[in-house]
Amino acid sequence: MGAAVPFPECERLSPNTDPAFRPEWLGVVFHHSVLGFEETIARMLQPASQVSYHCLIRADGARCTLVPDGQIAWHAGASHFLGRNRCNDFMLGVAFAGDTYREPLSDAQIASAIEWVRPRWRARGWSLECMTDHRQVAPGRKDDLNPAEWNRLQSALAAALVAAAS
Repeated sequence: MGAAVPFPECERLSPNTDPAFRPEWLGVVFHHSVLGFEETIARMLQPASQVSYHCLIRADGARCTLVPDGQIAWHAGASHFLGRNRCNDFMLGVAFAGDTYREPLSDAQIASAIEWVRPRWRARGWSLECMTDHRQVAPGRKDDLNPAEWNRLQSALAAALVAAAS
C-alpha cells in the first residue's frame, strides 16, 4: 500500500487572536463547532464573535488553519487543565465541524486530526495526558466533545501516536 495522501488544507486567518508568541504548547483541546465547516469559518472571521480555533476539520478531513501555532486562539474561554487556568494561553485548539451529539466524527476527521497532531506530538514530546476536550477543561460550561466521540478519538490517537512511538 502506498503512502497516505495528506488531507487538503487552507488558511483563513481569524482576527480573534492574541498574537503573543508562545514557545511551548502543552497539548491540544479538541472541540466541535456545532456549525458546518463554512459557517464556522465565517463566524471565526467576524471580530464580534470573539472566538477562534487553530484548526478546523471538515467531515471529509480537509482542514482550515484559522490561527497559526505561534499565536493564541480564543477557543477555551474560562478553563483549567494541567493545574493551570486559561487554556488558551498554553493549549492549541482544534475543532471538528459539526455537532458530535448529532453526528459522530467521521473516520476522515479522526485521521486528519492525527495527521495534524503527529508532527507537533513528536516535536513537543506530548503524551495522551496532553490531549483533552472542551468538556473536560470547562466542566458544567461546555459539553463538547460527546464522551463517546472523545473516547473514539483518544483511542485513535493512542493507536496512531503512542503505539507508533513504542
